[in-house]
Amino acid sequence: MSTTPPVILLLSGSLRAASSNETALRTAESVAASAGVRAVRYEGLAALPHFNPDDDHDPLPGPVTELRAAIAEADAVLICAPEYAGTLPGAFKNLLDWTVGGTEICDKPVAWVNVAPAGRGGGAEATLRTVLSYTGASIVEAACVRIPLTQGMAGPDGVVADEGVRGELRRVLECLGKAG
Repeated sequence: MSTTPPVILLLSGSLRAASSNETALRTAESVAASAGVRAVRYEGLAALPHFNPDDDHDPLPGPVTELRAAIAEADAVLICAPEYAGTLPGAFKNLLDWTVGGTEICDKPVAWVNVAPAGRGGGAEATLRTVLSYTGASIVEAACVRIPLTQGMAGPDGVVADEGVRGELRRVLECLGKAG
């Protein structure tokens, strides 16, 4: 009897391809199999329309349907989002706003990785906690971690080779996989 590994949806809060948040998620994706999970990166952040409650009904805009389907198909969600001006970047807050009207994330295990240096990123974490509580997501505290990444930690493939970072991301994915 074969079992399929839990699916962890990776959500980046950054639109920058070379961001440390993208680096963390690419690294998580690279260690997923060894964590016993399958990681799937959501790449539709830039395509989401501005949230408007008047548009939050069927038929939903295509990119919103795709976002909600990706969340629904996942067993758990891992977020890595930067802090901008003391909170989440507008594009990622927009993504979260689109999840409030749906039920896909309700009771779904969710965690985040904060890659900011010590003393930074707390505003983004606080906003995540607030918005996720409105959506009914199940925050997995043991999987919410701070793993500061600095310029130059990623190799040419965009992945961190440091075993400490990789091991912590593996632990996070394992924790989410068990929660899902």
